[in-house]
Amino acid sequence: MSYTTADGRRQIMEGLAGAIEHLGKALGELEGAYELLDERTADELEDQLFRPVQVGYGRAQRTYADFARRHELATRSFEGAAPGAPARGTKGLIERAVSDAAEADRELAELQDSMLPVEVGDAELRAGLEQVREQISGLGGRSRNLLRTLGR
Repeated sequence: MSYTTADGRRQIMEGLAGAIEHLGKALGELEGAYELLDERTADELEDQLFRPVQVGYGRAQRTYADFARRHELATRSFEGAAPGAPARGTKGLIERAVSDAAEADRELAELQDSMLPVEVGDAELRAGLEQVREQISGLGGRSRNLLRTLGR
């Protein structure tokens, strides 16, 4: 099936927007978990999980906006997610955040694997996608280490 450059760029924007939404949800869940933790554990959560997701979220938004500007595409805004519900508990909030970040990574990987960033994108887009994925990689392992120490 053939597509136009405009169609390819629209697909890139949609894929990137989906990843941004998932990262925003992850931030909300982590914010909710942070509020439930003691100071020491909250600081560890911030260092190990929140900060990498926050940096990835910001980088993804910049990549989205810059790509749209370079190619004169319409953009949308992204609202930060509300903090996760305390009823889920700290473990549930962290697990949900990691799941959302993993979904964002999956969407970005699919986008990269599609070759659209090469065919209709540009070098800045490819670099931005790579930087976002680098930020959010390894969250699963870091979250397991953090969850092991909860309640101790």
